[in-house]
Amino acid sequence: MDVNAAVAAAAAIAGVLTGVIAMLAFRFSEREQKRPTRSSLHTDAVLPPGVDTVLSVLRSSAVVLDEADAVVKASSAAYALGLVRGGKLAVEPMLQMARDTRRDGEIRQVELDLPRRGTGRGEALAVSARVAPLGSRLVLLLVEDLTEARRIEAVRRDFVANVSHELKTPVGALSLLSEAVMDASDEPEAVQRFAGRMQIEATRLTSLVQELIDLSRVQNDDPLEDAEPVRVAELVAEAIDRCRHQAGAKQITMAAGGTADLRVWGNRGQLAAALGNLVENAVNYSPARTRVGIAARSVNAAGGDHIEIAVTDQGIGISDKDKERIFERFYRVDPARSRATGGTGLGLAIVKHVAASHGGEVTVWSAEGQGSTFTLRLPEAGAARGAHQPARETRAGGAGLDEEAGRSTPQSPESNAYETLPAPEVLP
Repeated sequence: MDVNAAVAAAAAIAGVLTGVIAMLAFRFSEREQKRPTRSSLHTDAVLPPGVDTVLSVLRSSAVVLDEADAVVKASSAAYALGLVRGGKLAVEPMLQMARDTRRDGEIRQVELDLPRRGTGRGEALAVSARVAPLGSRLVLLLVEDLTEARRIEAVRRDFVANVSHELKTPVGALSLLSEAVMDASDEPEAVQRFAGRMQIEATRLTSLVQELIDLSRVQNDDPLEDAEPVRVAELVAEAIDRCRHQAGAKQITMAAGGTADLRVWGNRGQLAAALGNLVENAVNYSPARTRVGIAARSVNAAGGDHIEIAVTDQGIGISDKDKERIFERFYRVDPARSRATGGTGLGLAIVKHVAASHGGEVTVWSAEGQGSTFTLRLPEAGAARGAHQPARETRAGGAGLDEEAGRSTPQSPESNAYETLPAPEVLP
């Protein structure tokens, strides 16, 4: 009897101990689950209410860091700029700013130039970084990309400086020549010579002002609002008539071919100005007793049929270095020759903007001493466009306002216009 009682007592004690141990283990497990872990600190749950929503609609790149400098939240733009890699902020100056702000709670802002990652280009990425405390443990970093704004500002400064210089030259010449005419009032031959020079400078000034107006117009106007089917043959004939006098003076032969029954869709005035600029450049930069060819053809493309109008000369050609910049405003391959011919350096910039605003492009193939071929590629006037339906789907969005202008696509020698003239019409 005593033995049985002892066994029962031992079993009861063991049961009580097992229950106590189970209860303690359950409580310990609950406590461990509620305790924040290192991984849980990196989730959105640590962000104050509403912050996640606000960060998702900001235009700036946003990064939230915890007290260990780990990234709690980062926008897609921050990853695109290369600010965050491997869960860490990859820009050391910004990381130091975040640490300083976490230490003293002060808001900091700085502009930085960051190298572009994953590209072969050498230009830096300009950003503005602003760091502020977010709660007691987090730091918010906002980064604004200033690269495009800086580029536009640089283009504006260069444009103003170039315009001022180009206007100053003929105006200064007219002032000096007028004084010379006054001093030589008793010498008819000198007056006649100075008056002739004044006419040249006045013509150059008028051309510069007109091309500035044309460039402003093609940049601001939508050519497709007044678009219509335009015969390529008419554009070519107008361009040849525009340059007939200069070509005749240098005994340059102009030949056209392949333009029959071809039509492009766009603003007739702008297209005529663009093609006229290409032909005028070809004549001005060609030696005497050479030939300028104008050829057109229809090509099939994924985005719709296009018309290519190629203007080929036997001039001085363009170096590879200059080909990268020839479509920039006021840039001249040969400044001395441009001065002699009255060039302003705006002709090819106008061509580029006209082509882009019509949903096309202009490209160049050239070799020094062998001449050049400029190809104007424009949407063909199909049945839908002939019925005056909008052709906006063919526009290259924003292509005409990218002032990285001046980047040309080399053409192969096979695109030479002379080789596409099956039955040229020679125009003396």
